[in-house]
Amino acid sequence: MTTLSNPPTPGEALRSRPTMRDVAALAGVSLKTVSRVVNRESGVSGDLVAKVERAADELDYRHDLTASNLRRSDRKTATIGLIFEDVSNPHFSSVHRGIEEIARQHGTAVFAASVDESPEREKDLVVAFTQRRVDAIIMTPTVREQTYLDHERRGGLVIVFVDREPRGFDADCVVTDNEAGAAVATGHLLGRGHRRVAFVGDYENITTASQRHAGYAREMSSSGAPDASDLVRRDVHTLESATEAVLALLDSPMPPTAIFAAQNLITMGAVRALQLRGLQHSVALVGFDDFSMADALDPGVTVVAQDPREIGRRAARLAFARIEAPELPTSIHVVPSVLVIRGSGEIPRDR
Repeated sequence: MTTLSNPPTPGEALRSRPTMRDVAALAGVSLKTVSRVVNRESGVSGDLVAKVERAADELDYRHDLTASNLRRSDRKTATIGLIFEDVSNPHFSSVHRGIEEIARQHGTAVFAASVDESPEREKDLVVAFTQRRVDAIIMTPTVREQTYLDHERRGGLVIVFVDREPRGFDADCVVTDNEAGAAVATGHLLGRGHRRVAFVGDYENITTASQRHAGYAREMSSSGAPDASDLVRRDVHTLESATEAVLALLDSPMPPTAIFAAQNLITMGAVRALQLRGLQHSVALVGFDDFSMADALDPGVTVVAQDPREIGRRAARLAFARIEAPELPTSIHVVPSVLVIRGSGEIPRDR
């Protein structure tokens, strides 16, 4: 009869974890040799490397990267911290994937956190990542000015911004031309004969939201369209609040014939509101930022599409370049957007 032993308790598992000294004893080599092998240092013969690797496999040894990194002369940890508005937002999820794509090529781990537009949380996260000795932070700023980061940079931290340019702080940045993209979206609706074009945008203090409103306002003014300030709704941030804002516009005495939704969650809320009123084939809609299933709706949603994955790739490349050469001049990279025509933005006035 076979008796199964009880699984080890957490304490027992910790006590039995093999060390480099155990690997050295089993392989019959010095502790220094094991250290050189696991840290991939040169000057170790192939036979010794094979001995150490066989012993490590037999013991199921896992190298302690944290301890190793602390002993490195350059003090690098092969980690990057991401600080985004909301990591669950489709836009930031794609930025994250682009960063991971490049980080993987550099053998670097990526950690991400959301600030939910809280300046206090942004600062707390910077401190938390710095305490964990990340090599770089890639972030979308929420705090009005980023001068507080001077101290971290003097300590050797690399900082790259995405989506929003920093204020009071010179750093590498990757952005989209938000004002130009918004002007293209608005002009597209005006070109279909619309004059009552509504704008629904995010918090006014968010740089990208202000830039998109500026593009909308500029295009409306230059077109000679009548004043439509009664159709402007700002400080709309969630799908739910967007649905409510668009429903109120549609139910107003002089409703819009077209809507420019200046953020992907706002676009989703606008789609929901139009469907609730049965107006999805009557009121034109163009959104800023693409989102999953936008092409599967009826009609498909016309959007000004950014390339968030490319934004992430470029930000990561900038971070790794600056890790290697901190003296490089800072740069701002603008990733172009493109109008993706799918049907909702092509509905003419008085259809």
